[in-house]
Amino acid sequence: MRRTAVVSALLAAAFAVAAGSASGKVANGPSGLAFYKPPHLSGKAHGGLIWVRKLSKAAALKPASANELVLYRSIGEDGKPIGVSGSIAIPRGKPPKGGWPVLTWAHGTTGIADQCAPTRDPQATTYTNADLGAWLKAGFAVVRTDYQGLGTPGTHLYLVGQEEGRSVLDIVRAARQFDPRIGTRVFIGGHSQGGHAALWAAALASKWTPELKVQATTAFAPASHIEDQAKLLGQLQNNSPGITGLAALIFRGIDAAQPSLHLASLLSPQAATLYAHTLTDCSLAPFVGSLTPADLFQKNVDLTPAYTALGKSDPEHLKIKTPLFIAQGTDDTTVFPTFTDQLDQALTASGSKIDYQHYAGVDHGGIVAAATKDALAFARAHLKRG
Repeated sequence: MRRTAVVSALLAAAFAVAAGSASGKVANGPSGLAFYKPPHLSGKAHGGLIWVRKLSKAAALKPASANELVLYRSIGEDGKPIGVSGSIAIPRGKPPKGGWPVLTWAHGTTGIADQCAPTRDPQATTYTNADLGAWLKAGFAVVRTDYQGLGTPGTHLYLVGQEEGRSVLDIVRAARQFDPRIGTRVFIGGHSQGGHAALWAAALASKWTPELKVQATTAFAPASHIEDQAKLLGQLQNNSPGITGLAALIFRGIDAAQPSLHLASLLSPQAATLYAHTLTDCSLAPFVGSLTPADLFQKNVDLTPAYTALGKSDPEHLKIKTPLFIAQGTDDTTVFPTFTDQLDQALTASGSKIDYQHYAGVDHGGIVAAATKDALAFARAHLKRG
């Protein structure tokens, strides 16, 4: 135990030196879409800041003293370095002792195509701007990842937990290099897909970014039980464009993570056309047509390997030692309350300490606004001194 603590302390000190040396030497990123194309990357270091430029218009958080678009390093599924885009918002005023605590926010589903990244299509996630602004007003820096492969080269591994979690954590390291006034006290938050990513980040943090002191995690209607739900798709023969499109994204994500599954070769002819649009369009509804979830794959194909791969990213199997706040709307028809109930039970059984709150009459899109006040109160209650 003592040796582990010493190693963690040395890593934290080394990273603090690196962050301090980067202050004032941040490269200005190129204009336009060239910003999202990183230079040659090598090595296994992660969380390094590549370059920045000012962030404005709809993607900016108004209560901030500064908003920055950033490109930073993470590590992909293949173990190689990868560039990831995101944003940093700095609160107004002077930081407290130990630096500003930081909320690292994981966004909900926007699509897989590069133009669907929140920093490239900010209208997709403006529904959370006021709520994230409340965190800024409360004295938290707010950082938001676009996730690996979303906006930047490579295919976004939708609902693949490890890569999402790494993106959520590494942007905090990058933010601390940009502004050393940002401290090591970290809160993780996210909605829907982002709730799934937030839980993964909470589970990975102690080993992936040991210098960061995760205080608590807030997950709003987090996606869970993906394997169980995927197995039910074959029974859904009603035309449900939203479910069919979402299923296409889920299978595209695991297909990109594990090409050996050869999922594209198992699709029905009509689904193959829809599948192609996952990489070019943010909304798949116009392309679903009469395709039902049950018609995604050819008849009698064995999807067991795909289900197993999806199950490896299910957050109900995680062990999370830091406090959790989970918020679920009772009228949610995207992330069903029954699955979040089961998630709460599974995580509690594995030792997690959870404050699980239901919000009557609240749907999927409304849960962030409905629960942000409670999430902030939860954060304040778990905010340790710097």
